[in-house]
Formats: sequence, structure tokens, C-alpha cells
Amino acid sequence: MPTPTTVSTCMPVTDQRTHVFHIFGYREYRGMGIGEFIRSGAFSVGGHEFAIAFYPDGYNLRDYIFIRLELLSKDDDHTKARVCCDLRLLDHTTGLPYSLGKIGLTMLSPANHTSRFNEFTGRSMERRKFEASPYLQDDHLTIECVVTLKQPRVSKTEFLHGIEVPPSNIKEQLGELLDAEIREDVTFSVGGETFAASRKVLALRSPVFKAELYGPMREARAQHLTIEDMQPAVFRALLHFINTDSLPADVDDQHHGGDCEMIWHLLEAADRYAVDRLKVLCESILCKNLDVETVSTTLGLACQHNCERLRDICVQFVSSPHVMDAVVATQGYKDLKTTCPSAVIAMFEKTMRFNNT
Repeated sequence: MPTPTTVSTCMPVTDQRTHVFHIFGYREYRGMGIGEFIRSGAFSVGGHEFAIAFYPDGYNLRDYIFIRLELLSKDDDHTKARVCCDLRLLDHTTGLPYSLGKIGLTMLSPANHTSRFNEFTGRSMERRKFEASPYLQDDHLTIECVVTLKQPRVSKTEFLHGIEVPPSNIKEQLGELLDAEIREDVTFSVGGETFAASRKVLALRSPVFKAELYGPMREARAQHLTIEDMQPAVFRALLHFINTDSLPADVDDQHHGGDCEMIWHLLEAADRYAVDRLKVLCESILCKNLDVETVSTTLGLACQHNCERLRDICVQFVSSPHVMDAVVATQGYKDLKTTCPSAVIAMFEKTMRFNNT
């Protein structure tokens, strides 16, 4: 029996934001000193906080203005992201931005984010040239910063071959039964054995039984019904689930031991009587018990009973060449070629795509 496999996915995610920083009274800030700056309000890109820093007297060179991007957030995780920023000055005569240059850098957090956001994240201009330019008008300058951030996004870990089983709702259904106070009974003959059941419980749990027992069909008036093409043990397990929303202990022990035969039959019974939660439970059990000997039968049943997720998991299981070779040698595969040839085609197509990648 294969061990459970978990999976997570990493996808690149890109976020972009433009922040505009207006500075009025520029000459009031001259003389602050080298390395002293005015900081814009914070803005967020890709979940990280940034700001624009403007140095009227330069970062480390006198007679230059300096503009840089500053990382404010200190993240708890060690996310690695690539950041590109385009620092611009607005031309007040044309209304068009002038790019001082694009900067590309890697952002590591939290330990060394400071070293990544210093002089390497900024651009300078000679102050004399700046003060004579259309970028400064009426002691007012406008800085634009376009920040593009690309970072990996990793999904939550999930079971690779997992199918979620819907939660039990038998309490609500039995509550309806108690309110209705219905005590009608019906018996079933299955393979020579007789089973007694409550008509109301069957109708609540299965729309098929509801139609048979309360609809216009002849069975609605019968007190004893015969069920064909089902083994007594399977019907007993089906009734147990209908009454308790759980599998009988012996059936539970069988599938934990790797025996899928009863689960195969229960899947057919659940589909036949539209007991949806039992059907999904069977799918979940079968996908966790896939091996070379069982996958062909499971795939055939998945195709016959419209279990799309289970079908895809079976096809994925045999997609690698060495598994496919072993599956082809089994009796289950020979039976599958007869009962469900479309499933065989799907398996081979998947294997061919796997080999070509």
C-alpha cells in the first residue's frame, strides 16, 4: 500500500504600484545635511511596505540631490523577492515624468533587508542642474516611484491523492425523523437474506429509496422488496452507513488492511442509491489504497460511476513508465480493456505526455 504523499505548489506572483510624492517648500529643506532625508507616506506592494526617501543635500555626495526607495516592513518569514523600481521626476511644464533610471534588486527579509536598501536603491542629480530644471517649479517638486515586485507564492500543503469527504449530517436528518415520529418498516430480500429497515430513514438518506418507497411506483405500496445484483454483505454495509453514517467495523478493518473489494462494491451501491457521502468516502479510501494490482479496477469503476477526481488520480498514478509496464501485466488491466477502453486510452495518453516532458 503506498504511503500518503503531500504536495505544495510555488507560483510567481507580480504586483505593481505607483506612488506619487509631492514636496512643497523645497528651499526650506536645503541645509539639512548629507544623509538627512524626508520620507513619504508608506505604500504597500505585494504585502510589503515601502516609502520614498528624498535627500535635499545628498546621500553621501555634497551638491547633489538623492532619491531612493526604502523598505519599511520587517517580515517574519524569509521571503525572497525581486524588486524593480523606476524613480521619476515630474516635468511641470509638460506634465510628463522623467526617469532617473530603473533599479533592480533582490529583497531578502528580515535579516538583511537594510543592506539591500541603501545607496544601491537610489538615483542622484546634480543640485545646480536640478534647481534650474522644469522639475522644480515654485519650490515644488513631484517624485514618482513605480515599484514592481515579483515573489514566489507557495500554496498550503495538501495530500496529493486526497479527496475531501463531506461532513456528516445524520444528526440533522435523524432530528427530522424524530420530529415526524414515523415508525413504518419495510423488509428487503437480498441474496436469500432478509433485512428490516425504516422507510423514513431510507427516504431521508437516499433520494432513490425515497422515490421507490414514497413515489408512484409499485414498490411504494409493498412491505417486502427484493433487491437484485447485490451481495448481502454489501447491502448490510449500505444499511449500516445509512443508519449510522459510518462503515461497519469489519469493512473498515478490511480496507485498512489493503482489501479494496468491499469498497469497490460499496461504491457501486452508493452510486446506485445516490448516497453521495458514502460514494465520496469510498473514493477517498480507494485513492489511498492504489497499487499496481488495484488501480485498473478502481479506474474502471471511476469511469463507470462518474468519479472524475478518482479517475484523474488513477491516471496520474500510472503516468510514469515503470508503473504502467507493471499495470499492463495485471489481470485487472486485461479486464479494463474490455469494460472501459476509454480509460486505457487516457492512461496511455498521460504516459506519453509524461515521457515527452
